Amino acid sequence: MLTIIGKNNANGDFDWRDALLDALISAGLTFFTTLGGIAVTQLVSNPTSTVIAAGVAAGGQFFAILAVKRGLREKQQTS
Repeated sequence: MLTIIGKNNANGDFDWRDALLDALISAGLTFFTTLGGIAVTQLVSNPTSTVIAAGVAAGGQFFAILAVKRGLREKQQTS
């Protein structure tokens, strides 16, 4: 489920599978919206530069989502 808050598994470990899926979805959305935005505004005439710019934006979004989800998870209870 796409959420901003990271979660833990039943055993208390961070749920990396869910975090990676959410980050991939967000990065994919960022890639295509960046590609569309550059195409509509015609800021870059070189297609290679356009794809590179969209890739950089998507990569930044991917790691930003992972960082936020990892930092916002519940603290593990200590006994």
